[in-house]
Amino acid sequence: MDKTWNNKAWFMVLPVLALVAFSAVIPLMTVVNYSVQDSFGNNEFFWAGTEWFTDVLQSSRFHDALVRNLIFSGIILAIEVPLGILVALAMPKKGIWVPVCLVLMALPLLIPWNVVGTIWQVFGRTDIGLLGRTLANLGIPYNYVQNSFDAWATLIVMDVWHWTSLVVLLCYAGLVSIPDAYYQAAKIDGASRWAVFRYIQLPKMGRVLLIAVLLRFMDSFMIYTEPFVVTGGGPGNSTTFLSIDLVKTAVGQFDLGPAAAMSLIYFLIVLLLSWVFYTVMTNAGTDRPSAGDQA
Repeated sequence: MDKTWNNKAWFMVLPVLALVAFSAVIPLMTVVNYSVQDSFGNNEFFWAGTEWFTDVLQSSRFHDALVRNLIFSGIILAIEVPLGILVALAMPKKGIWVPVCLVLMALPLLIPWNVVGTIWQVFGRTDIGLLGRTLANLGIPYNYVQNSFDAWATLIVMDVWHWTSLVVLLCYAGLVSIPDAYYQAAKIDGASRWAVFRYIQLPKMGRVLLIAVLLRFMDSFMIYTEPFVVTGGGPGNSTTFLSIDLVKTAVGQFDLGPAAAMSLIYFLIVLLLSWVFYTVMTNAGTDRPSAGDQA
């Protein structure tokens, strides 16, 4: 029996798509225009071709910032995704504690990014901050302003505190959507707790995990507000990510051409890595045909 597709729903979203496309194309074309030109002020532009792209790709400053972004995103994903799954598994599925847990999980997501950065900036100060004073009283050297490791640790803990809830809520939504019949069948077969997670819960969370990984990767790779407020990219350039370096080039130095080229390269990197994540995760659970099937 052939399945009929109802395409009328597309007419409902076409106005939104047109509005988003219009609002996105104009800024993008402006950035593309700046990336191939040079300006000396007075709104005078001169053709530069691909000069800015070559300069950015050959810049050690860009390479260092890119490596910092990759390391930061890798650490964030390695911590937040497993931690989010564990917390979602531990949350109650029924009862009066369900809304309480959901509200508590959603609270960090309601705090604006600049407020989160300000909170952790004060929280980690060695003179008045709770974390900084406590570590100092325990004899543990800690100063995120002067030590690169402490700055990185502060940003990672801050991001885990802020965004693990998103992974938890997505995984929890996938868990509660699993029918009880699966668990009853596993109980009859005598499946262990690990077997239930491996063959029932994890596959059923595949789609929401894909969304969680993509959202957390893109957000952590494009992070700007929190590290800018907490460390300002320091100490030195140890926490200067691509977003901070881009703002320094565009606003601080007012080099519109290199900044536009860097932003386009930045965008393409995010797009490429997101496509790689999507392709790998969607193909991870597919069964490859055996040699006998191909024959």
